[in-house]
Amino acid sequence: MNATRVLVLEDSLIIAMEAEDILRAVGLETIDIANSLDQAMEAVSAETYDFALLDVNLGESMSFGFARHLKERSIPFGFVSGYSDTTDFPADLQQVPLLVKPFDEGAMRDFLAKLFPGE
Repeated sequence: MNATRVLVLEDSLIIAMEAEDILRAVGLETIDIANSLDQAMEAVSAETYDFALLDVNLGESMSFGFARHLKERSIPFGFVSGYSDTTDFPADLQQVPLLVKPFDEGAMRDFLAKLFPGE
């Protein structure tokens, strides 16, 4: 995998910090954390990302609209959720790779292999 910069959209600081540690362990150099949709929108307007990890449920909102924004910008992304079932996701986003919480380095490596097949 040639990715070096990732955006993590996660409203739980503890989970975001755990994700950051695991992403560093698998070789990513730059991890930016956004804890709201507004911060995430600002981040992708200001920086270039190789991919993004999106918490599905951000408390009062869902990340599906932002996912479509990333799709329009050709930024690969995957979802992170405590639920392993994507059948409740919008039809156009049901095939997006999903990383199930809680996750570890092995689960992250498997997730990245799905996000970047053949790399």
